[in-house]
Amino acid sequence: MDTATQADTAAGTGCGDWEELVGAALLGTERRQGSPEALLDAAAVLTVRRRAGLRPAEAGPRPEPAARDPRPVPPEAARRRLAQLLAGRTAAGSGGRRGSAPDLTELLPQWLAAAARHGYRAPAALVPALLDTARARSDLRPQALALAGVRGLWLARLNPDWRFAVRGGAGGAGELPAATDAAGVELLWQEGLFAERVALLGLVRAHSAAAAVRLLETTWATERAEDRLMFLDSLRLGLSEEDEPFLEAALGDRSRNVRATAAELLSPLPRSALAGRMAERALACVGPEGVTPPAECDAGMLRDGVVKRPPAGRGERAWWLGQIVEAAPLSCWRERFGGLGPAELVALPVAEGWAEELHAAWCRAAVRQQDPQWSHALLGPASAPPAAGPATASLAERAKLLSILPEEERAEWVAEFIRAHGLSEAFQLLGVCLVPWAGALGRAVVDALDTAREAGSYPWSFSGVMGLAERCLDPAEADRLESLTTGTEDPPDASAGAAAYWAEAFQRLTATLRLRAAMLTELTPP
Repeated sequence: MDTATQADTAAGTGCGDWEELVGAALLGTERRQGSPEALLDAAAVLTVRRRAGLRPAEAGPRPEPAARDPRPVPPEAARRRLAQLLAGRTAAGSGGRRGSAPDLTELLPQWLAAAARHGYRAPAALVPALLDTARARSDLRPQALALAGVRGLWLARLNPDWRFAVRGGAGGAGELPAATDAAGVELLWQEGLFAERVALLGLVRAHSAAAAVRLLETTWATERAEDRLMFLDSLRLGLSEEDEPFLEAALGDRSRNVRATAAELLSPLPRSALAGRMAERALACVGPEGVTPPAECDAGMLRDGVVKRPPAGRGERAWWLGQIVEAAPLSCWRERFGGLGPAELVALPVAEGWAEELHAAWCRAAVRQQDPQWSHALLGPASAPPAAGPATASLAERAKLLSILPEEERAEWVAEFIRAHGLSEAFQLLGVCLVPWAGALGRAVVDALDTAREAGSYPWSFSGVMGLAERCLDPAEADRLESLTTGTEDPPDASAGAAAYWAEAFQRLTATLRLRAAMLTELTPP
């Protein structure tokens, strides 16, 4: 009997049942008539028969069409550019070098931001690629989903790979009820997904701060602790003294994180009861006569958001002192120190080694309370060495202080810092500056890069700043950079090949700036 006949026989007799074939395979073909080849042939024949005899499933209902998105699509050149950015990958040069071509993946966020400013929607044909990109890059999701709009959400509901778009927010026109639609707001708040409820609370908060608190109060007692924390964070927008009763009640929440967030929101309100209690504690600890940290963390301090257990390496009393000073209104210190202003207070000597703890707490308080005058005092002159600053040597803390200054003052301070200290310590500071870096800041960055190149500095140590410059430098600086793209001869005492690397990096920077300029031009409405 040939193999085909054996397979036909097996498939049409006892061995033709799929379960019997599986049993024969598990127990061994020697217990049954036939060879292993015949068993495999029988399985193949039976598989074909089962597939051929499969009845088509009943068609499901056709999905409703996507809601209309009234926003215009970008001009044709911008649509082509978006397709290029969504598909583009910059190949690395030899030896892991990036080469001189722009990194298209790093330009996509700027394209999305510019498109949002013009009020565009995504071209229908590019919505799938946009959702794939958002799936791979969570940092792009808010912008990508906003551009995809209602069509993107409609499509995401039909593909499990894109379900993050449904969970990640209601983004898109028409997905949320109007803030004035009381019935629609109530229905979605009671029955919506968590992400939809977060988005809804933000929408209502932007329309009426008091209405958002009233909405939150309707379900607050039944919400999970992690959800209460997220909802509470939504109240940062439009925070005012009208929110105090709700936040004061939240200080008694059973979740420590909720209590801490409520205290953080209350402390910038200078006339709140919590700010008064913290001021009283802070003034009892710090004064012209010196610093006396609290001896214990009592129940009142715990309720007001003070965390009792310090992190490793911190003393308890210093930990409690820092939290109290951070939460106390900065306005309380002037009277305590005889009318001295922030700059004079920061310059005062602090005995017994408490200066670092006190100044660090003042830095956090200035950021929390968004106080530019205190920020200026704690930053000091940009030309001073970081270690000799009046308050903090931490560049991370300085970046936070800079973030609350007006944009022009921020750029001027960072430009002066770069002129005095170069770029090696300016990375975090540049991250809080308004994009694009124009004027004095842009010139300071280009000049510092040129200085580093001429000095034969190790080029790879500036790769982070160079990458940031590609995304943030004013495209108008491209012409100034052109002359820096040709040098190939290493300066004396420079690393081997440094000049070629620098030239390649400046070529990439120049090409990227020109590409960014072209992108912005393409997005301009006709």
